[in-house]
Amino acid sequence: MKAKQVNRIMYAAGILLLAALATYMFKWNSLLLDALLITASIVAGIPTFIKAWKASRLKMFSIELLVTIAVVGALIIGEYVESAAVTFLFLFGAFLEGRSLEKARASLKSLMEMAPLEATVVRNGLRSLIMADEVVENDLVIIQTGEKIPIDGRVISGSASVNEAAITGESIPINKVTDDQVFSGSILDSGYLEVIAEHVGEDTTFAKIIELVEEAQEGKAKTQRFLEKFATIYTPGIMVLSVLVWMITQDVHLALTFLVIACPGALVISAPVSIVAGIGNAARNGILIKGGEVMENLAKLNAFVFDKTGTLTKGKPEVTAIKGFGIPEEDLLLMAAEAEVISEHHLGRAIVKEAERTGLTLQNKPTEVKVLKGRGIEVHLNGKALYIGNRKGVSENGIHIDIEAESYATQQEKAGNTAVFIADDQKVLGIISIADAIREKAKDTIDNLRASGIKHLVMLTGDNKHTANIVGQQLGLDHIYAELLPEDKALKVKSCMGKGINLAMLGDGVNDAPAIASADVGIAMGVAGTDIAMETADVVLMADNLDKLTHAVKLSKATVRNMKQNMFIAIGTVALLLAGVLTKNVNLASGMLIHELSVLLVILNAIRLVRFKPSSRFKRPARPKEKYGFEMATAAQEC
Repeated sequence: MKAKQVNRIMYAAGILLLAALATYMFKWNSLLLDALLITASIVAGIPTFIKAWKASRLKMFSIELLVTIAVVGALIIGEYVESAAVTFLFLFGAFLEGRSLEKARASLKSLMEMAPLEATVVRNGLRSLIMADEVVENDLVIIQTGEKIPIDGRVISGSASVNEAAITGESIPINKVTDDQVFSGSILDSGYLEVIAEHVGEDTTFAKIIELVEEAQEGKAKTQRFLEKFATIYTPGIMVLSVLVWMITQDVHLALTFLVIACPGALVISAPVSIVAGIGNAARNGILIKGGEVMENLAKLNAFVFDKTGTLTKGKPEVTAIKGFGIPEEDLLLMAAEAEVISEHHLGRAIVKEAERTGLTLQNKPTEVKVLKGRGIEVHLNGKALYIGNRKGVSENGIHIDIEAESYATQQEKAGNTAVFIADDQKVLGIISIADAIREKAKDTIDNLRASGIKHLVMLTGDNKHTANIVGQQLGLDHIYAELLPEDKALKVKSCMGKGINLAMLGDGVNDAPAIASADVGIAMGVAGTDIAMETADVVLMADNLDKLTHAVKLSKATVRNMKQNMFIAIGTVALLLAGVLTKNVNLASGMLIHELSVLLVILNAIRLVRFKPSSRFKRPARPKEKYGFEMATAAQEC
């Protein structure tokens, strides 16, 4: 039945009960009173009876079936007041439950309301206003002040201040200029942009967020699945116990009251309503948690493994020094930039950016490009072989590193730089030093996690051990594993799992995908628009902000705690009511009222999660050296 139909039935039943009350107060005809109560019982019970019938056809024992049996029994033995009260209270309880659940789902609803409906596009030189879902790839889209961005795309002209709260949860606007990426669902606060559409319709980041949140709210936690299995056993068990109560006491009224009061309504919804509210809160704050089971796993974590570049560091490395061995620095930089122009690696982009900054013109295009995972790239430039990458790649290519190059590289690494070797097929031509700053909030996040009960904090990186050592010491991490390939990271994550360790891997969602997929909980960070991150990770932090990690961990603990509170409320209420029924201190109508109030209390308790905000204040934990002292580890060591 539709909600509007149920509401009309509830209002009609209410009017009948008011008429019955008036008949009783003015002592009118008793037959009229009975007729009004019977009619009210039938009218109010229609939605319940229909659900019970459907459930019985599927051979399912539902709460509605218990209520239906009790109401029919009450009508047979002439307890018309209680039959009317039970059906109306059950219907009214369902109404309140629905309204309260709407509030619990408010975060998803508000997200959906942010979806852009229209777009201004330029086709064949003509500007026209069309529906957002009619935009196609490569359309030129015009966005002006106050408008919602309808597509994911690249800015080709203009500048604007854009609010990306719908995507990242960050309310501070970001300035967008030429070549910047913009995302569907964002709002242009001020300015003007011309954008080439790259992802449209259901392929936009915003559409994927809504889809993932909807799927997550349908996903069931282990506790929820257990409660549902429990209900399938509990419900027929209560029917058997009710028969036993009748056989022992020969009191039909007592048996029917026992049957209704024992309904596990509040218990069945205790877990899902908390999960829905928790996932909604996370979505509103730019955190995608993929279902109740992930939420529970997050709350159990006691170990975190971090990627370094782009996670603990800003992911915006810059060239700090250039050293050529028998070759001018400018020529070395130009050669490296021309080779790296096709690279998507952050170090390669830093080299190209430095070349552009110094005014170098990139003319030659690399050929026969070979990406060496975790080592660098090998290309042909002007017909000559060229290798650009780390020390490990140079050695594996059989290129000799002389004493001068080795000494310089070590010196740069000890200063916190990453040494990028440029070599031909015979010798090292030079070294470009690149550094990436640690995120401002990284240290606070590490301390917050430790204060939240995380006992093991580990960093995995493909960078050199000297740079990794500096980052690890500054952040106060427990173990560091350096010079790892992507497959090494995944193996290390697997070796750290188990033995009482529940582990999360936090990375950028692309290079770290194997390790993220291997962890108990995989977390991808700062990856708005990255498909592989959304598909691989269990949790996606849409903002490039480590604070969201602390929010996700504390929210998961609060959600699991809320579930336990709800289960205690539900079980406690049923136990007390059943004791009252068996001692004849609780009747059918009053018991039903208390039962429905417990359902409402469970929902209201869960709704608190919608407004949950983790405390920004924490007590910095002591870090005794024997337990949390920094340790530089090799790839062969266990966590």
